[in-house]
Amino acid sequence: MKQIKLIVGLGNPGIKYAQTRHNVGFKFIDELCDKYNFTLKDSKKFNGQAAKVKIENHEIWLLKPETYMNHSGRAVASLANFYKIDVEEILVIYDELDLPAGIAKLKKGGGHGGHNGLRDIIALTGSNDFYRIRLGIDHPGHKSKVVSWVLNRASQDDEISIESAITNSLSILEDILDGKLEKAMKDLHTKK
Repeated sequence: MKQIKLIVGLGNPGIKYAQTRHNVGFKFIDELCDKYNFTLKDSKKFNGQAAKVKIENHEIWLLKPETYMNHSGRAVASLANFYKIDVEEILVIYDELDLPAGIAKLKKGGGHGGHNGLRDIIALTGSNDFYRIRLGIDHPGHKSKVVSWVLNRASQDDEISIESAITNSLSILEDILDGKLEKAMKDLHTKK
């Protein structure tokens, strides 16, 4: 496993979207910043909020794209290209319709599964070979309801479950950075 050098949380900018299901990636980055006392800065160059931080002995970039979800790749590619960060050195955190609320899964590679943020990252980096933490937000039951589902707030019970999944994901982050992927996966996938 290559060393992770960029952690990206996906979401939409602005107060209108702050509490929506689609913004769990932003929430992950916010909680990571709270945990380690980091502050992101607005970066026009990278189309988002970014900061270079140190966790244990790992120097990594944190990024919240402010391009709106469908253009997330613009921010990811601009930062990765500028600092010569390989796609395999990127970890993307995002909302996953195909997992129940409260479930988090770690994986490498794969398709975009209809997620427009991932679709744009794959298109603009030219690869799907990045690492992902998929935070379950559940599925509304029919594809015609998906847009409204992701752009609205979760129920209180689901929010508690999603919060728990974010906490569990943060707890394995140092293992991921240390390259202990199997341990991180096992720990994350067995947490309730």
